[in-house]
Amino acid sequence: MKLSLADATAWAAEVFARHGCSADNARAVARALVTAEADGLKGHGLTRIPTYLTLLKSGKVDGQATPVATRAAPAVLAIDAAHGFAYPAIDLALRELPPLAASQGVATAAIHRSSHCGAAGWHVERLANANLVALMVANTPAAMAPWGGRVPVFGTNPIAFAAPRDGAPPLVVDLSVSKVARGNLVAAKQRGEAIPEGWALDADGHPTTDPAAGLKGTMTPLGDAKGAALAAIVEVLAVCLAGAALSASASSFLDGEGGPSGTGQLIIAFDPRAFGHDRFAPLMTALAASITTQDGARLPGARRFALREVAVRDGLVIPAEALAAAQPQT
Repeated sequence: MKLSLADATAWAAEVFARHGCSADNARAVARALVTAEADGLKGHGLTRIPTYLTLLKSGKVDGQATPVATRAAPAVLAIDAAHGFAYPAIDLALRELPPLAASQGVATAAIHRSSHCGAAGWHVERLANANLVALMVANTPAAMAPWGGRVPVFGTNPIAFAAPRDGAPPLVVDLSVSKVARGNLVAAKQRGEAIPEGWALDADGHPTTDPAAGLKGTMTPLGDAKGAALAAIVEVLAVCLAGAALSASASSFLDGEGGPSGTGQLIIAFDPRAFGHDRFAPLMTALAASITTQDGARLPGARRFALREVAVRDGLVIPAEALAAAQPQT
């Protein structure tokens, strides 16, 4: 089945509403999954529908949850996602942060009792579209051991960053601190495909090309010890500051076993106008040009915007596993 982005969003929203989400929550989840799919980030796209529906059915995610924001300090929002999907809580943060950053120069939203946040680059991209520089970190259930260890302590703990550019799409960086996002293993397992060696280790600590074995084992950190150190930094920001569940105690995003995951996200928005000069825009232009004028180099985020343009023009093919999971239960 091939649908336009608007129709794919409406279809996905209807699926989530039928499986227990409020209308607002269903739309928030659908927008996030469809955007990730359009951007070529399949591991965070529509292939997530089967596991998301499992989370709803088991009660690990409350489809009726309403996130609540509290002003913890003049420039700090504390957001309780109420064990719902992360997307409504993130959407709430993205509505509140721009005016707060405009008044304070820098503003932060710390989200707790949350869940899988999907493609984090899209969240910071929206702040960049509001002329803010944005940084987001999130923790995920433990899937990566500290460097030299065997027992998972950290999640793949994504880091995303975006900065606006005059008359052009923003610079967007979106990475996990593992060599690849765990969603890539999930997608490979669903397709029955092998994964490249070096992505993950099995439960005995050996390199594996079997995504199922990798999901039972640990992810390989990006840059070896440096990636494990970055995971620890994210854990401090997204968990210890936000008051969320440590990755080591968070239940899986991938099944209905256990209670709510309770993970956290931290988003920081910087207003360039607050930094005492008017050189931000020309400096960003010069920085971008120093990258894009080199043969073979591209600005971070360029690939996702190019793929999104194609998806806007041609629509999306709905994955078979998403279609199967979305069928009404009899």
